Amino acid sequence: MTEGEPGNNCRVVAIPCSFVKRKVECAGGAFLKYYNVKCHGEDTSLLASKSKDKAEGVIFEDDVDYLRSLDPKEWKKQDHYAVLGIKNLRYKATDDDIKRAYRQKVLKHHPDKRKAQGEEVRSDDDYFTCITKAYEILGTPKSRRSYDSVDPEVDDSIPSTSEIKKDGFFKMFGKCFEINARWSERKNVPLLGDEDSPREFVEKFYSFWYEFDSWREFSYLDEEEKEKGSDREERRWIEKQNKVARAKLKKEEMARVRSLVDLAYANDPRIQRFKQEDKDKKLAAKRARQDAVQAKKAEEERLIKEAQLAKQKADEAERARLEVARAEREIQKKNLRKERKSLRDVCKANNYYATDENETVAHMAAVEKICEMLKLNEFQDLIKDLESNGRDAFIKAVKESEEKLEAERRALFETKKAEEQKAKKTAALKAPIEWSVEMTQLLIKAVNLFPAGTNQRWDVVANFLNQHGTFTDDRRFNAKEVLNKAKDLQSSDFSKSSLKKAANEEAFDQFEKDKKKVVNVVDDSGISQNDVVPKLVNGTAKPKINGDIKEKESKEDRPWTKTEQELLEQAIKTFPASTPERWDKIAACIPNRSKKACMKRYKELVELVKAKKQAANIVK
Repeated sequence: MTEGEPGNNCRVVAIPCSFVKRKVECAGGAFLKYYNVKCHGEDTSLLASKSKDKAEGVIFEDDVDYLRSLDPKEWKKQDHYAVLGIKNLRYKATDDDIKRAYRQKVLKHHPDKRKAQGEEVRSDDDYFTCITKAYEILGTPKSRRSYDSVDPEVDDSIPSTSEIKKDGFFKMFGKCFEINARWSERKNVPLLGDEDSPREFVEKFYSFWYEFDSWREFSYLDEEEKEKGSDREERRWIEKQNKVARAKLKKEEMARVRSLVDLAYANDPRIQRFKQEDKDKKLAAKRARQDAVQAKKAEEERLIKEAQLAKQKADEAERARLEVARAEREIQKKNLRKERKSLRDVCKANNYYATDENETVAHMAAVEKICEMLKLNEFQDLIKDLESNGRDAFIKAVKESEEKLEAERRALFETKKAEEQKAKKTAALKAPIEWSVEMTQLLIKAVNLFPAGTNQRWDVVANFLNQHGTFTDDRRFNAKEVLNKAKDLQSSDFSKSSLKKAANEEAFDQFEKDKKKVVNVVDDSGISQNDVVPKLVNGTAKPKINGDIKEKESKEDRPWTKTEQELLEQAIKTFPASTPERWDKIAACIPNRSKKACMKRYKELVELVKAKKQAANIVK
């Protein structure tokens, strides 16, 4: 609630309420008039009244001489608009104008009317037939469009260069484009415009005309009418010939329009101005880029000059510093020579602090060594010490110089020894590793664990050997060494390899252990007379013992050792399936294993591999 003005005794009450949004439908004559103006540009009622006034103001011509000069048989060559008396309107004439014109012609030129007036009328050659034909053509929209397409009053010419210069570009081409705009399938055809038209307008204009879609067709010029054909085949042939002729004329028409647009585009002063503006922009941009490049180049040259000056100053400073350092060294050398001379003079004056001639020679050599080793301040301290302590100071200096020389020699020797050891260690690391039986067996196991197709197979095998093998130094296997060894094993005769020798030795040791465990003594009565001569094992005949059959069966069933498994795998690779008597050769490579045992073990391995594959497929 708010108070009123001070002079009034009233109070104004404001009740707050929310806004309500509602849809309002426009209606009424004023709205319809506004809608027509907005959508069509003008009021439809006004347009209707204008068209009505225009229709009332149309005057229909009646050229009797022209009508009588017409030949009904040559009706295609006549001007239908002139026949109906609307020559001035032509394509602008409405359907109502055509109907009214036809009615007037009928009322005036009907044969019955003319006969009643006493005029002679020939029924087979009367011009009224031309009037009827003109109405048939212009009264039907399709036929009228066909005739309008070839209207003889239409100017299809393309202006020449002299005409363009004479009348001006906009006057000449404005008229041409206005004439050709009537053929457009699309409405709202853009006009040429004037000198001040913006670039967007001009580009839109030429884009429309370069994609111009014309409804103009040339069926009116067909040489033969389809209906005149005597049968279906002849009518089809006439239609085919007419289509070819129409397509040719349509192509020529589109080429004419394209030539008109190209000529306008080439002579349009606005296009030339736009091209010049674009060219100026490109030149300005190019000039700007060149200026930027020049500025950048000048800046780089300035920086280079500054860097050269800075470098020159730094070089001069460095030369000055080196000169100062050289002068200091020269002074130091000079002082050092002076101190050496002083030391020599002091030692010579005191007979080199010697007691006999041999000591004198030794001390002279020691003086020269001291001169080579000591620095300037050390020389000064030594000379002062010699002047105060004499022989004792000299002997002390000699001992210190010898100890220093000895320490230098020892350090040099240790350094040289360390370098030799390092070189030996490097050479040892570069030397190839010798393949032991254990490492060879480990290689065979790794090759079986990581079959062909494994990603980076030989690197994986080398890492496996390096992890599980025993090494005496820092040397390790690489992929190349492992691959070469594997190829060597594959190409060599396995029956003569060291692995077989090791397996034989292991088998013989096992045989000795088994022999010691036998308690039963040989019983001749238990031996059959038909027993076969015992086979040699490692060159020794194995005697038959009681329970030998059971022992043989137990040996067949005993588990395969690691070495035997490796021997079997390598033998299977060495003797492929095409090898004759394959399993006999494989059994010969494995001590204490028969052909039957090898085949049984191979079948077990095959079943194991199949089971693993099935398990892997189930997991996937």
